[in-house]
Amino acid sequence: MSAHEVYSVRVIRSLLVLVLSVQCGLAFSVAGQVNTCDANGSVYYVGEWYFLDSDHCTQCECTAEGSACARTECTSLPAACIHVSHYPTDCCPRCEKIGCEYRGEVYELGENFQPSECEQCTCDSDGIARCLVADCAPPPCVNPVYQKGKCCPECREGPNCYTDAFRTQVIPGGEPVWVDSCTKCRCHDGQEAGYWEGNRVAICARVRNCSPEDAQPPN
Repeated sequence: MSAHEVYSVRVIRSLLVLVLSVQCGLAFSVAGQVNTCDANGSVYYVGEWYFLDSDHCTQCECTAEGSACARTECTSLPAACIHVSHYPTDCCPRCEKIGCEYRGEVYELGENFQPSECEQCTCDSDGIARCLVADCAPPPCVNPVYQKGKCCPECREGPNCYTDAFRTQVIPGGEPVWVDSCTKCRCHDGQEAGYWEGNRVAICARVRNCSPEDAQPPN
């Protein structure tokens, strides 16, 4: 066989290999290298990037040695995030809204709110609710009442106190009161600074050598 004939046979063989490779969908390989990568039911060429359909957090690159993949690590959401969305095509959740959560309720940044009658709160820019609690002064009576919408108790009947430690009788504050024909008592009138704190009993004076059965209370 002549040299020309040998060359012709080699060319024909090379063309047959090329045709078979294309028809069978095979990627060229040279010294263990590939030209395409199969993933997600698709073919990717060397240098192309893609995400796995089964895991949107895994991104791959088609290289001459095959697919090289790495998983994305999600960053932490802001502490003040109060509305999180997770879309099917996204790897990581998204923070849609910043605010404060306090006792199960959600508030906007900068919002002032009153979770109870005695608390006044503000949702600060760092997502933390900061509150001031009212410090109620002792009420000047022994029977204070709490009203809806108000923090501190009030004395509906005005200042008063007990006549003795047995708490059997209550007298109004201010003017002295004869509790019997021999005993005169006085409790605070609510204006005396510091008087009421811890003091719920009137100051009483008894007339000497007086018997309540026989005596008449003075005018």
